[in-house]
Amino acid sequence: MKKILILIGPNLNLLGARDPKIYGAETLADIEQMCREEGKAYDFEIEFRQSNYEGDLVTWIQEAREGYDAMMINAGAYTHTSIAIHDALEFLNCPIIEVHQSDPKQREPFRHISYIEPLATKVIKGLKAKSYTAALAYLHEIL
Repeated sequence: MKKILILIGPNLNLLGARDPKIYGAETLADIEQMCREEGKAYDFEIEFRQSNYEGDLVTWIQEAREGYDAMMINAGAYTHTSIAIHDALEFLNCPIIEVHQSDPKQREPFRHISYIEPLATKVIKGLKAKSYTAALAYLHEIL
């Protein structure tokens, strides 16, 4: 069984209430459930974590250096601001999938830069909640 860590960043705990035209109507709990169900189909063990705090995300990335076969990360706004998350991701020896429900490059200019993208094996974006299941399908192909 492959072990996949899914990290979710700030304000995404408000999914479902936060601008459904951009993010979709699914809640974070809905997305977690979708990931767990999809993961079972691929024989993945899913660990799903969300935090509004950059330090939590950095610590979880550091802890993932061993024991995980891949990481999916939607760092939310930290995607565009966090060199600390970028630096932590540099130490991972597994595929990193950057996930976004919207397409940041189709939004405000400050969202066009990703500090995660240069380290990502793949970026999956713009599919709303299905971005996560598409990322799991991609991981199934490459693992």
